[in-house]
Amino acid sequence: MTSSSLNSGRSWFRYFQYEEDRDSPSDARNVLLIIAALITTVTFQAGVNPPGGIWQDNGDGHVAGRAIYAAQKQAYYVFLISNTMAFSSSILVIISLTYKFPFHFEIWVATGSMVVGYASSIFAITPHEYVR
Repeated sequence: MTSSSLNSGRSWFRYFQYEEDRDSPSDARNVLLIIAALITTVTFQAGVNPPGGIWQDNGDGHVAGRAIYAAQKQAYYVFLISNTMAFSSSILVIISLTYKFPFHFEIWVATGSMVVGYASSIFAITPHEYVR
């Protein structure tokens, strides 16, 4: 591909698309695993340490250890649901793409443990009166 043909945005988009005759399935799987791992990392961190942080003390109607962002109930729910969906989807992609890999059972145990850690963190920082 010449440099003049790469000038338009459409050419760049086509250049980076998956092409079956050019790209191997193994390369595509590796790229998807990297992307899924990055999404998992970002969403896990956002769940454990939500935007705005965690209250450090009790007072003025808040409890230490609860998410500050939870004071905006609807916005917090939108964040929590979308973040959990992204986290769960990326975990599913990782499990699917590593099926029949060596140490597959260990990958299941590690990702399962990470999901439990994420869920326990969410339950710990969400104010109890918000949980239905």
